[in-house]
Amino acid sequence: MALTSPRREPLADQVIAQLRTQITSGEWPVGSRIPTEVELVEQLGVARNTVREAVRALAHNGLLDIRQGSGTYVLATSELAGVMHRRFAHADQSQVSELRQALEAFAARLAATRRTDGDLRLLDTALARREEAWGSGDVEAFVQTDAAFHHAVMAASHNEVLSALYADLGEVMRAEVRHTVGPELTADRYIGHDRIVTAIRDRDGDAASAESSAALRGCN
Repeated sequence: MALTSPRREPLADQVIAQLRTQITSGEWPVGSRIPTEVELVEQLGVARNTVREAVRALAHNGLLDIRQGSGTYVLATSELAGVMHRRFAHADQSQVSELRQALEAFAARLAATRRTDGDLRLLDTALARREEAWGSGDVEAFVQTDAAFHHAVMAASHNEVLSALYADLGEVMRAEVRHTVGPELTADRYIGHDRIVTAIRDRDGDAASAESSAALRGCN
């Protein structure tokens, strides 16, 4: 990870590019805390001020969230996702829920007609992890695994534009899930997604869309 070869662009820009790669590649997933400033200085072999400048630039672009006393966390995987988060951070959650319903129900319908055996394996894994996270009682783990499940449905739709749009809205959607489940996971808030997977497996587009919509209505 160390920057060893000299380049013409400013050193801070090199560090920004390196950190962005760590984020966009998935090495630092959304929601994860990145290495500390001291650790980044050691890894990159640059001055602390350079690291600080790079982190602040990525925070300004919406990729990172600097939390005083806690650390710096990955907020989004692209600048557009960061813009989406800032644009809709204070949106009416009921309207975000309606948007989720429109996108997720349509993706489920497409997935039912286009899914592959590989898609089904990924959906089964994502569903199991979502249920495991719920059982653990960890709200943030559930939010992240719920998002991963819906990303798997999007991937199974084989519509790259739809999947990319949903990914860019990722933090907006996760914020809506946090709002819905509240500060702790309680039985009355649990909505299973196994019927969505069953409908996709059965190639029943109408049922997949209906189950996806019903799951969101049940959460609100």
